[in-house]
Amino acid sequence: MKKTVWTLVILLILIILAIVTGLGLYVKQAMKPMPASSPKTLVIAPGTSPSKIAELLEREGLIHNAQVFTYYLKYKQQGSRFQAGSYEMAPGIPLEAIIDTLNNGLIIKEQGIKLTVPEGYTVRQIAEKVSQQFGMDANVFLQAAEQREGFKARIFAEVPEQPQLRNRLEGYLFPETYEWNKDIKVEDMLDNMMLELDKKLASLPEDWQQKMLERGQNLHQMLTVASLIEREAILDEERPLISGIIQNRLKINMMLQIDATVQYLFDKPKDRLFEKDLQVDSPYNTYNHKGLPPGPIASPSLASIKAAIFPVESPYLYYVTKKDGTKAHYFAETYAQHQNNISLSKKNESALAK
Repeated sequence: MKKTVWTLVILLILIILAIVTGLGLYVKQAMKPMPASSPKTLVIAPGTSPSKIAELLEREGLIHNAQVFTYYLKYKQQGSRFQAGSYEMAPGIPLEAIIDTLNNGLIIKEQGIKLTVPEGYTVRQIAEKVSQQFGMDANVFLQAAEQREGFKARIFAEVPEQPQLRNRLEGYLFPETYEWNKDIKVEDMLDNMMLELDKKLASLPEDWQQKMLERGQNLHQMLTVASLIEREAILDEERPLISGIIQNRLKINMMLQIDATVQYLFDKPKDRLFEKDLQVDSPYNTYNHKGLPPGPIASPSLASIKAAIFPVESPYLYYVTKKDGTKAHYFAETYAQHQNNISLSKKNESALAK
């Protein structure tokens, strides 16, 4: 009898050990990271319990067993600090890494919408692009750009109260690629673009304001010149030279006669300007009004702003595109030379057309 009892005890112990060993192996296997694969997106709603989060983790293939994970959380006294949000986790990461991610709220940042404002764009063109990418009425953007207050950017204080301005913030919205939340306010868009201009101006050489004042120009006038350069020059190396020509004409009170200022009067640029277009009565028309237009005609790049501040001195008064595929210009001191350059330009255009 005694031998039988001991046999049963030993058998029971062996069974218990087998169960414990088997359970241990099961738990150990359940605690192992999952096989590595592509990341999964996990969305945890506010108020979700740790056990429900464990079920979601199992369902997404991030853990082997939700029940084991839940017991492990209790053992480690974890789970109470898990944060709601959208997470991106890759199968194969350890349980501790999963716990740390959920505790620290390392959620996926809400992907913003990118808006690229090309150099030389007008306020109206920017409004149309905002309309396309943010689903906003372009007129809402245009109306906000006429506001007299509510912007933090320092540059906003330089916008003159000038009724002739076609668009108040023309030239003040810096061309750059921005990334914003889809629910951003239009006023914040405008402010961000002006704040970017603040940053770019702060990066200029220390004497930039002094150079501007030496020519008797204020910041608004400088941006106006920069916008003309932006629309006239393609090659960076020609921008300071064209800037110098604009300054030369202003010095002798000669009409600027820049086509881009006439094009600015149309909602959509024309392929070709006719004589009647050059006669349009507007202070922006530099064919029948001397001096600078009332304000910028586009958003100038930093290269054009630098060229406006630091023009290259030259004897030139005229320039015309070569039309030879290089996007460069011919420059001339006299009208006769300019006429000759125009003839060369036409020949180049004909040669390219063949």
